[in-house]
Amino acid sequence: MAKQTINIGTTANDGTGDPLRTAFDKINDNFTELYGSTAEANDLIEDSTPQLGGNLDLNGQKIVTARSNEDIILDPAGTGTIELQANTAVTGTLSVSSTTTLTGAATLSTSLALASGATVTAILDEDNMSSDSATALATQQSIKAYIDAQNVSQALTFVGDDSTGTAVRSGETFQIAGGTGLDSAVSGDTLTMSIDSTVTTLTGSQVLTNKTLTSPTINGATMTGTVSVDNININDSTISTASNADLNLQPGGTGNIVAGAVTINGTTLSSADSTKITLAENVDITGTLVTSDITTTGQVIITGSLQTDSVLLKDNKVSSANTNDNLEIEAAGTGVVDVQSAMTTVGQTITGTVDLTGQLNADNIRIDANTISATNSNGGINITPDGTGTITLNGNVVAVTNELAAVDIAVSSEIQMGASAEINNIATNSDLVLGTQGTGTIRINNPQTQTTVGAAGGGDALPATPTGYLKLNLGGTEYVIPYYAAS
Repeated sequence: MAKQTINIGTTANDGTGDPLRTAFDKINDNFTELYGSTAEANDLIEDSTPQLGGNLDLNGQKIVTARSNEDIILDPAGTGTIELQANTAVTGTLSVSSTTTLTGAATLSTSLALASGATVTAILDEDNMSSDSATALATQQSIKAYIDAQNVSQALTFVGDDSTGTAVRSGETFQIAGGTGLDSAVSGDTLTMSIDSTVTTLTGSQVLTNKTLTSPTINGATMTGTVSVDNININDSTISTASNADLNLQPGGTGNIVAGAVTINGTTLSSADSTKITLAENVDITGTLVTSDITTTGQVIITGSLQTDSVLLKDNKVSSANTNDNLEIEAAGTGVVDVQSAMTTVGQTITGTVDLTGQLNADNIRIDANTISATNSNGGINITPDGTGTITLNGNVVAVTNELAAVDIAVSSEIQMGASAEINNIATNSDLVLGTQGTGTIRINNPQTQTTVGAAGGGDALPATPTGYLKLNLGGTEYVIPYYAAS
C-alpha cells in the first residue's frame, strides 16, 4: 500500500484539511502498513531457494556482497514487494528506497533517524502532550485525544447582524454565502466578497427600477423617457398633468414666474421685465380658460366661452353655467348696475325692492313718480285680480276725478260699491254709516224732485198715510222719515 498523507490544510483551522475520521483512517492504514500482521508473515513461500547472482553471496543465514563496501539492493520486478517474515534484525544501516511493510513488531535498539534529521527516542501515551518532548512520538490514542480536546476548546463562534450565532470546530465547514447584491468566491487562501450587478455603486452605471428616493439631492441629472413627479409628467419639452388635473405655477413668497419666451397657440410672448409678461400681440384662447385673480388691461378676445365659477359668458350672452342656478348682477359698495342701452327681458321674476329713477314703461303702462298712466291714445288701465282676489286701495282718501265703471268695488271688508251706483253693506244686518270729518256734511249732488207722491196725490194732500218710514241715525239720534211711492 502506498503512503497516505493527511491533508492538514493551508492554515490552522481553515476548514480545507481532512476531517478527523478521514485523517485517522489514513493514520490507521499507515500504522497497519508499518506494523504488518501475522497472517502476512506466514505467507512466505516455503521450500524455495532464492537465486542470487552478481556480487551477492549466501553466508549461512546472511546475504552478503562479494565486494567490500557494496550495497545490497532488494528490487522486486513490477508491482512485487519485498517481504521480511519472522523476526528481522538490522544491525547495520538499512536503506529503503521504496515502501516498506512491517507485519510484526519492530524493535530499534538505537535511535531512529528520520529524513528531516529529527531523532525519535520513544513513543509516549500522553493525551495532553505534557512532556513537550522533541524526540518522542505520540500514540494514536494520544494524538486523537489531544486533537479532540483542541477542537472543543478552539471552536469559533460566528454571529450575524441578526445576533444569531453558530460555533464552528475543526473539521467542520463554515460557508460564507453572498446575500442580496453580494457574491462570495474563494481562490487559494483568499475570500473575496464582491458586489453584483443588482447593487448601485458610486461610479458604476446602473438602471434603477421601481425605486423610491426620499429627500435626494440630484446634481446634473440626465433623464430619458417620461419623468413623473406626483401628478406632473415631464417628457422631452412637454410638461403635462394627470387626467383632468390642473397645472399650477406658483412661486414661493414674493417670487415671480419669469418666462423668457412663451408661445401660446403659435404666438410668441416677450418678457418685458422680471415682474410681468407683456403680450406682444393679441392672444386668442380657444376652449375654456379658468383663471384666479387676473388683471387685464386692454382688449381680451376669447373664442368660445368664458366660465368663472358658475357664470358662463358666450358670444353676447351671460348665463348661469349650472342648471337651475340664479344669475345675480351686483355692484360693489355704493355702486349701481348701470344699463345704458335698451333692455329687453322675457318672463322675469323680481324678488325684493327695485328702485327706479325716472319713468318705467311696461307696454302701454307708465309709472312716473306717483302717477300710473296709459301711454297709448285713449288707452285704459285695468286692475284685475285673479279669481276671488280683491283690489285694496289704502289711504285716507280715494279720489275718483271722473266716473267709476259699472263694476262692484269693495271699499273695505264691509262696504261694497255696486255696478248700478250702489253702496251696500256686505255684512248681514249691519248698518251703513255715511260720515264726514270735522264740520263736513253729507251732500247729495243732482237731487231729483217731484210735486206729487203716490196715491196721496199732490203736495197739498199731505200728510196722508205714507207707504213707509225711512229710519235714519243722525248724530246718534234715530229719526224716521215717511216715504211714499213715486207714482
